[in-house]
Amino acid sequence: MNSNASLSENADPNPDGADVGTSQQPAEDRYRAPALDKGLDILELLARQPQGLTRAEIVKKMDRNASEIYRMLERLVARQYVMRSLSGDRYSLSLKLFALAHMHPPLNRLVSQAIPIMEAFAREAEQACHMGVYDQGNVLVTAQVNGPGTWSMTIRVGSHVGLVDTASGRVLLAFADASRAQQMLAQHTAVEGEVPIEPEALAAALSAIRKQGYFERDSLQTYGLADISCPIFGPDNSALAALTCPYVRRIDSHVGPDQKAVRLLLQQAARALSLTQGGWAPPSRQA
Repeated sequence: MNSNASLSENADPNPDGADVGTSQQPAEDRYRAPALDKGLDILELLARQPQGLTRAEIVKKMDRNASEIYRMLERLVARQYVMRSLSGDRYSLSLKLFALAHMHPPLNRLVSQAIPIMEAFAREAEQACHMGVYDQGNVLVTAQVNGPGTWSMTIRVGSHVGLVDTASGRVLLAFADASRAQQMLAQHTAVEGEVPIEPEALAAALSAIRKQGYFERDSLQTYGLADISCPIFGPDNSALAALTCPYVRRIDSHVGPDQKAVRLLLQQAARALSLTQGGWAPPSRQA
């Protein structure tokens, strides 16, 4: 081995933490790992392409050298994060990232404890429900249960929905402490089709949710639905997650529980789930 060889792109040029003139660089660029960034860029690109991409398409979209993309793709395939098609000309994500995410103990435990409670709600309310948690500036849907009837509104597990214009997002914001809510809003990036709201109006809406203890309003995303959402409290008495029912209004009002009854059932379900997480569980309100 040549002792005078230059450092590779993955080597740490400053293992002892000495000042090497990087203090003027932005924090996000100070400790760059180009190879890692490249691999993550490929994963994020493929995540937006359900049909996968050819190597040439990946090279073009990333504006990178073909040989470096080839090497990185081969490593991602070897580590089973990326799959190569049978014909060998297309690459797509495997389920390994999904499996890793569900190995996270707190989230895995929350979902496993939520599903039976959500299923009981769906049977009694005759409506679908889903659970969302805060994730990187928006809301990640982590669990979904369909209603037992012919008609219900469902949302795909793994979807990201807006933080400021959805029932789940507003509940998570309303029941976060002030510094946490500020951080969540600072990280927020608008999702496709998001309905904007002025900061003053959002603050007033969050205050009303805190006072009421839940969120209930006609959906901003879909006609014919009323969004009902309740906080699931964690041990610190802030919202660990939001339990939401997209209430489908039926023409025949005699079919299934009415909206108020469904909201009370959702509050009871959220309360039961809060207790499983060691959180505060307020009683259901009749108003």
